[in-house]
Amino acid sequence: WVAVRKEDLCLIPDNVDDVSAAGIPVAYLTAQVALTLAGFQTGKTVLAPAIGGSIGNAVTQLARGLGAKHAMSSTTNHAKAEQAKALGFNEVVDTSLEKLGDGVRRITSGYGADIVVDGIGGEVLSEGLGVLALGGSLTTLGYSASRKTTIDVTNLIVPQASIRGLNMFAQPQAAITDAWNVIVSLLKSGAIKPIVAKTFLLAEAADALRYLIEGRPFGRVVLTI
Repeated sequence: WVAVRKEDLCLIPDNVDDVSAAGIPVAYLTAQVALTLAGFQTGKTVLAPAIGGSIGNAVTQLARGLGAKHAMSSTTNHAKAEQAKALGFNEVVDTSLEKLGDGVRRITSGYGADIVVDGIGGEVLSEGLGVLALGGSLTTLGYSASRKTTIDVTNLIVPQASIRGLNMFAQPQAAITDAWNVIVSLLKSGAIKPIVAKTFLLAEAADALRYLIEGRPFGRVVLTI
């Protein structure tokens, strides 16, 4: 058994099975808080790199479900780009074929992104700053590629854009509750659906971790009991 605070519990809709439910936190919660802090509204243009990753996929699904004009992502792997397309993600930049900025400008007819949510860090963060539209913002919340990068400050100055960090442990309970309410509503309607790449038994946790690191799967890896 696991003891948790009641405010950390969330009712999962009946149309969501246990394996899918296990793929919801922490990614969807983080993604929704990031969108809210960035001032997301219907009609905004959103970019979240790494469609096969937890944050990239969650932000893309949430933005699309909430009425974004464009809900974009990216991948460095052509096979993943094709997999994403087969799953209905039609605004994914395949960076094995074109640069991230070129792809975003192609999709948005030159407009760019109002909101960028980046969980990769490194060079991807720098490239994300380069696609911001006038008054846009980039939220950085991860650094799987690198904690360090170099930016071109004109990518902030010219569009009067901004960059912020996100620490989920610093969020007030009200923000967490509000985010869960949005997520549950979208789950009920079927507007979002966690993608599970593979399940492993709890006893196979080491194999699951190896698969996650070496296989770089499209979607979540879930342990079952």
